[in-house]
Amino acid sequence: MSPAPAPAPFSPVVTLPLGKAINKGLHDALANDPKVLLMGEDIGPLGGVYRVTEGLHAEFGPQRVLDTPLAESGILGTAIGLAMRGYRPVCEIQFDGFVFPAFDQITTQLSRMRNRHEGAVTMPIVIRIPYGGHIGSIEHHSESPEAYFSHTPGLRVVSPSNSHDAYWMIQEAIESNDPVIFLEPKSRYFIKGEVDLTDRVAPLHASRVARVGTDVTVVGHGAILSTLLHAAEQAAEEGISLEVIDLRTLSPIDYGPVLESVRKTGRLVVVQEAAGNASVGSEIAATVAEKAFYVLEAPVIRVSGWDTPYPPSKVESMYLPDADRVLEAVDRSLAF
Repeated sequence: MSPAPAPAPFSPVVTLPLGKAINKGLHDALANDPKVLLMGEDIGPLGGVYRVTEGLHAEFGPQRVLDTPLAESGILGTAIGLAMRGYRPVCEIQFDGFVFPAFDQITTQLSRMRNRHEGAVTMPIVIRIPYGGHIGSIEHHSESPEAYFSHTPGLRVVSPSNSHDAYWMIQEAIESNDPVIFLEPKSRYFIKGEVDLTDRVAPLHASRVARVGTDVTVVGHGAILSTLLHAAEQAAEEGISLEVIDLRTLSPIDYGPVLESVRKTGRLVVVQEAAGNASVGSEIAATVAEKAFYVLEAPVIRVSGWDTPYPPSKVESMYLPDADRVLEAVDRSLAF
């Protein structure tokens, strides 16, 4: 009888697509805390539309990975009751535009529950929402609803842009005693990146400098980070140095790295997939203008999706910001 093969040596750094990084983060949260539950439409044996929960139902069973009826309001209402009984539900919304049937439960009940009870009742609920475009889909499948939730007191709103952050941030969100809207850039689900399984690097509500630069600060979150980094590479070929900041969290926003960068460059371009009117980008622009007015060498410039409903897939590329639109804004900033 031949001896069993030796187990592979543990490596603290692995390479995973963003979707698989979230899957591993959910797996570790389920394994570490018996009160963690996953809830959503088709997340059980199927593993979700994007297979982000694949394999979890088989390992942890139907009592902890629950297929729900097609009723988003019911999912959130049930999760609120479970949270009041000490559980930590993680609710998956199948597509970004499908969250709106649950909007009442989220904004008028979930977000206010802790305040109503003067902190005596916690609401450790995570709402996972695949969001954004770049997948060639239509409205209700490519929305960017972050402004609605960032505007709502009592909710935390976060969005990873890479696999490492996705793995750690989903676990930190589950550990939070406040409700967390966890926005997952679906166009990045299958993009691989390194994940350090032993080092979080940055806490949940912290912005980070993704690329150091000296001439113009560019800020974004989620899938748009890849566009900003691509724009920075193109700008460098022309001798322009862009500092790229990944917000990571939209409520509360960590302005420290943003303001420090703007004090260095004197210029700021804010980029997002969402429509520009009354948006997260608007808030960042206003706050930086208020807190760093005397160091600005040019007005804060915003680059966003257009103020229209999400378009048909054939013209999606005309709606979403690309590197050319970012660089055009950089040129306008430098022209002042």
